[in-house]
Amino acid sequence: MDKRRKIKWLPLEANPDIIHENGIDSEWSFIDVYAVIFLFPITETYEDFKNKEETHLKIHEQSISPNLIYYKQTISNACGMMALLHSVTNNDYLITGPGVFKQIFRDTRTMSPEERAEYLENCADLAQIHESSAKEGQTKVPDIKEQLRLHFICFTKVDEHLYELDGSREFPINHGKCSNFVECAANVISQFIGLDPEEKEYSVIALTKTSSAF
Repeated sequence: MDKRRKIKWLPLEANPDIIHENGIDSEWSFIDVYAVIFLFPITETYEDFKNKEETHLKIHEQSISPNLIYYKQTISNACGMMALLHSVTNNDYLITGPGVFKQIFRDTRTMSPEERAEYLENCADLAQIHESSAKEGQTKVPDIKEQLRLHFICFTKVDEHLYELDGSREFPINHGKCSNFVECAANVISQFIGLDPEEKEYSVIALTKTSSAF
């Protein structure tokens, strides 16, 4: 039995503005368009789909690029930060300055997903950045004990394949070869929405060049 102390963070909102303070080049930012980070509600329909998909993929083993960086999520309410980390560490050429993201990338690049999870549990700098950002958001800060139904995941392209990166799942999902990243990600996101079309709490933001850099 795992006797490690359970760690829980405040949840981030959908517009994290912490990357430039921690080493990400100012040419890059998250904006409200379609791709990369997807927020959706956790429903019974989704859970049933997820369980069936994972069962299928355990039988029909995926091919996962050795260049993919995947973090297991063991910290409650940290899905927003996990999506952000998956975005920047799998596009590490964006990390041009000093800061916690460069340090995490350097320290964890050769670790297993489980080792990365333990590393993040003990990363006080990341916990502080997360808490500060969660408290400085535009929406009301939720009670840390509140049970949340919304979840962040990341879509990114590694070695010409589209990956779905969700630290709460057993493994990353390879959605196959992809020539047009935005189109491929949008197609998968549409499938998510199709599971629960009556739900309204969907949001998508993208990591892209800041408009002033064009």
